[in-house]
Amino acid sequence: MRLLIIGSLDGHITTAGKIAMDRGAKVAHVQSIPSALAQLRSGQGADLVMIDVKLDIASLVLSLKNERIHVPVVACGIGTSADVAVAAIKAGAKEYVPLPPNAELIAAVIAAVTEESTQVVFRDPAMASTIKLAEQIAPSDASVLITGESGTGKEVMARFLHAKSRRSNEKFVSINCAAIPENLLESELFGHEKGAFTGAATRRIGKFEEANGGTLLLDEISEMHTRLQAKLLRAIQEREIDRVGGSTPVKINIRLIATSNRDLEDSVKKGDFREDLYFRLNVFNLRMPALRERPGDIVPLAEHFIRKYAEANGVSAKAMTPQAIERLKGHHWKGNVRELENTMHRAVLLANGPAIEVDNIMLTNARAEPAVVPPAATAQAGRAATGDRAPLVGRTVADVERDLIIDTLQHTLGNRTHAANILGISIRTLRNKLKQYSQEGVPIPMPGEGERVPTG
Repeated sequence: MRLLIIGSLDGHITTAGKIAMDRGAKVAHVQSIPSALAQLRSGQGADLVMIDVKLDIASLVLSLKNERIHVPVVACGIGTSADVAVAAIKAGAKEYVPLPPNAELIAAVIAAVTEESTQVVFRDPAMASTIKLAEQIAPSDASVLITGESGTGKEVMARFLHAKSRRSNEKFVSINCAAIPENLLESELFGHEKGAFTGAATRRIGKFEEANGGTLLLDEISEMHTRLQAKLLRAIQEREIDRVGGSTPVKINIRLIATSNRDLEDSVKKGDFREDLYFRLNVFNLRMPALRERPGDIVPLAEHFIRKYAEANGVSAKAMTPQAIERLKGHHWKGNVRELENTMHRAVLLANGPAIEVDNIMLTNARAEPAVVPPAATAQAGRAATGDRAPLVGRTVADVERDLIIDTLQHTLGNRTHAANILGISIRTLRNKLKQYSQEGVPIPMPGEGERVPTG
């Protein structure tokens, strides 16, 4: 993991850096935000930024957003003042770490960022065969195409391949081709020179150069426009790229991994994907089995997520009752591992007793199963019937969705990431919804605000 420290951290840089390095991180240090941005633009990259709370965090976060540099920011400062911590988080920091740095706390932050990204939890023979093939092909530099339904863990597999490769000590860089508009994706991939287009105030290193020496993951490559596919094909064949607005080719040395949840052969037949690029990417194909094809992994994965979210929420990890386990086993898991993860996150938060009960397993699109309404929902329904909340009949889906999102955000004290996980939606979707509600004049809970107190 690459850690970039910005500022003096009140003289605790050496200690913080040593703790991070002891945890396996590569540490770089700059004194100012402009220096940090210059380093990130140059392709040196970072997986985590720690910034002195006395610096302009909001300015850094805004610059990262405008330049589409995706890296979590953690603020550090003397003491544990709640006001300082809340101000830092409102400015855009993901966490606040008090100084002097505590070794366990730094380790926890690093673990939260990496999220054990190379750990693949499995027990089912179907997944075991996939892992065996992955371990066989990992040491090579051949391109790998990872396919499978959404939520099966394709990016986790990509990180697993990198960790098992000869490039494991080099960078792992990923880019989601579906999340970036086509007119910006070229610059993101290949970089640009100063003045190449309106807004290109400085030279920017692209993902290919950033990943040089390591591994580049092109996530959801099937969404890439055919014009860019031609340039990507040349980069793979010639092992060199051209920055947007540049005149000199840049040599690259990367291992390329791509993922897709679509049938690329079908896309080739339809003319949406270049056949020559498909063959270049598909030297090895790893198909991630759907969760319904690996039923032996449902319980081990559920237990893994229970431990993960119990620790994240500061509660004890509870065992599941036999009835809860059977409910998990009987579900069809259309959303695969991602759906299971969201389900167990909700269960950890809902479980008030000594164990996770069947009532705590709130499934989406449950098939041939009785609807299970948790006590809190029953109480809410009761309030609705008595006038505290309008009955569902006669209301639009949009209104009901808005109330659910706002109530969940209140429950999580305004924490967007936490709320998105509970709701089972992406953080991008949640932010878009909140922006819409704000424009409509709906009050939006801010980070740190308490839960709404029911009336009536």
